[in-house]
Amino acid sequence: MSLKPIDPESALNLYLTDRENEVSQATIYSHRSRLGHFLRWCDDQGITNLNNISGRDLHYFRLWRRDEGNLKPVTEKTQIDTLRVFIRWLESIDGVEQDLHTRVLSPVLGDSENVRTVMLDENRAKAILKHLYKFEYASRPHVVLTLLWHTMMRVGAAHALDLGDYDPKDQSLRVVHRPETGTPIKNKEAGQRFIALSDDVCTILNDWIETKRVNAVEESGRQPLLATPEGRAHTTTLRGDCYRGTRPCEIGIECPHSRSPETCAATKYDEASKCPSSRSPHAIRRGGITYALNQGWPKPAVSDRANVSEGVLEKHYDQRTEQEKMEQRRQYLSNL
Repeated sequence: MSLKPIDPESALNLYLTDRENEVSQATIYSHRSRLGHFLRWCDDQGITNLNNISGRDLHYFRLWRRDEGNLKPVTEKTQIDTLRVFIRWLESIDGVEQDLHTRVLSPVLGDSENVRTVMLDENRAKAILKHLYKFEYASRPHVVLTLLWHTMMRVGAAHALDLGDYDPKDQSLRVVHRPETGTPIKNKEAGQRFIALSDDVCTILNDWIETKRVNAVEESGRQPLLATPEGRAHTTTLRGDCYRGTRPCEIGIECPHSRSPETCAATKYDEASKCPSSRSPHAIRRGGITYALNQGWPKPAVSDRANVSEGVLEKHYDQRTEQEKMEQRRQYLSNL
């Protein structure tokens, strides 16, 4: 096989362009970020042609990235697994030797290491939503955190919602995959669904639409539900709402990390994620799923509402303790 010279940056750009029609935009962003470390390493090593990359080089990169990034095992595995996918793609365009991807050795994790457990728990969620209801009623952050907690949807799905996707009479939201106008969702058509809403959530949405929402219209004619003066709220904006809204100091709770609000960097508008107690949209979603399970929702119902398979739900989202699971099973004793 005759390899065709290709530099790391060109290879990454071609790879991401090739995958744009296969995966969500969020996945593209993630792969660009993870593989950006590989480009930095290539630059440090003076590697300008990936034809010359060997299995030993890839091992050296893995060790470099582990030390340089001080990575947890699960993070290291995620980044190395993405590198393997990239190397395999390079094989398809004659950029590296065939089967090189088989020499990308990914860490083997134990069951407990492969599960993320950070979530927004029930008590904090209720306190945050109560605070928002009282002091920031029907604001964008109030709507965003309410939707993510109660519907268990991903931030990408919230970003994709249009005004017309909300049906106040039917009390429901429609999640739709619209890649042609810039709002793909995870799982594409398989992620499309209707989500029932409670009276309280509908009241907040109705008031948001009537009193706070900006009347934004995109070039495609679409009207985003979560609109800003600049148009559809970007996922970065929605994540910021989550990080800012979940800081303890935001709702008047004393800082559990002994920081002073006057000097803490996390109190700045764009630095909220630096607070150890702030929570990402995914942690809010995980908390909402766990809360629903604790309330006795059947797993198939949670699976359909959150658009996650029951197997993934069991492994990655169900954060109930074994004792909590036992107490829920207790209700069935009378049937024995």
